[in-house]
Amino acid sequence: MNRALNMLGLCARAGKLISGEKACLQSIRAGGVYAVVLDAGASGNAVKSITDACSHHHVTLLTAPEFELGDAIGKPGRMVVGITDAKLADRVAQLSQEN
Repeated sequence: MNRALNMLGLCARAGKLISGEKACLQSIRAGGVYAVVLDAGASGNAVKSITDACSHHHVTLLTAPEFELGDAIGKPGRMVVGITDAKLADRVAQLSQEN
């Protein structure tokens, strides 16, 4: 997952990430997100709302190790990010499955 987290940092620098639960939920519903990465340390309510939205709108859902997601994107404490570029989302999904 380390390479996938590094790729998320690149996505953040490129401006292709949406971070935060509410912003991600809005973008999932609007159809502007291709993949969502959820931190393993997220609260139960956040996990349920993001999981339900992703399954309903057919968005890829990935899980990051506990409390590493925010550090990877340069915003400590963030538990949810959405990737707004299709190719970057595919690459992050591919890298996360390699580990």
